[in-house]
Amino acid sequence: MEEKKKFIINFTYYAILLVAVFVFLKFALPMVTPFVLAFIIAYILQKPIRFVHKKININKKFISIIFVILFYCTIGVIVFTVCFKLISTVKELILDMPYIYDSYIKPAFINIFNSGESIFVNLDKETVDTINTVIQNIFDSAGSAISRSSVWLVSAASGLAVSIPGIFISLLLMIISTFFISADYDKISGFLLRQLDGRKKEVFLGIKDYVIGTLFVCIRSYALIMSITFVELSIGLTIIGINKSVLIALVIAVFDILPVLGTGGVMIPWAIIELILGDYKIAIGLLAVYVAVTVIRNIIEPKIVGSQIGLHPVITLISMFIGVQFFGVLGLFGFPITISLLTDLNKKGVIKLYKE
Repeated sequence: MEEKKKFIINFTYYAILLVAVFVFLKFALPMVTPFVLAFIIAYILQKPIRFVHKKININKKFISIIFVILFYCTIGVIVFTVCFKLISTVKELILDMPYIYDSYIKPAFINIFNSGESIFVNLDKETVDTINTVIQNIFDSAGSAISRSSVWLVSAASGLAVSIPGIFISLLLMIISTFFISADYDKISGFLLRQLDGRKKEVFLGIKDYVIGTLFVCIRSYALIMSITFVELSIGLTIIGINKSVLIALVIAVFDILPVLGTGGVMIPWAIIELILGDYKIAIGLLAVYVAVTVIRNIIEPKIVGSQIGLHPVITLISMFIGVQFFGVLGLFGFPITISLLTDLNKKGVIKLYKE
């Protein structure tokens, strides 16, 4: 009975703790995200700021302001360049749509209908009626899907338009907070640390060092996975005869990091378009490259990420899946790191979650 009571008490305690963490991450974290990001950026800039301060012995606040300006200017130039290139590419694609339709899509549909007509001639009326019914159902389903997609795009665009002022305010708060936090980083961090006693302070600093180290290891792991995917795509696209295969492989490798889009978000529509256009060789080649890249990634990702953060590949895979389901891209990276942190704290005896 005592063991059962102890189990119930421990279970209730950890359940409440997990619910509190979930509620914080789901609802409270978005409200404090600008200030958290500002603190992280200020922390990253501290090493170069201290280095320059020691070398030239100028006022540290002035150096901090200069570094923050340089940081945001660099990020702004990168974001502006990427957005400009993306908009220009989409614009060129839209302008080329009539030419693509007249030169490729229309002839492909004409060939498909001509081939279908020659086949229907040799079939009996009942079979032809059945095929026509199936085709009509396919077109009706496609029309419904397109209508739903249009409604979703309109609602998504409306939601984005409504959220733009909030995003702008959050961005402005983050930039302003970065200036103030970076200028007085030592005072702010010292004040926060003084609120913790000896044991709590030691645990907090240990968690901070572990999370930062694991985060950089995670970034390095995904950079390695992206590099492997890039090499695979470059080789595969070159073999099947795609022009500018290296540049295309780089773009797809970047998409591959995103859990929603991934390689399939580019390769599968591309293969379907080539299939409609009648280029079966390229379509089959693209599908083969996609299957090879996907299989290899699903094998190496848990092993690389898991080995780097000290988790078994199965645990890594499960934590990544759960993280994506609950928190999206943030969960893909954050949940495995959280599980790794809890495992490390359990090994050190700071917490007791399970027996080693």
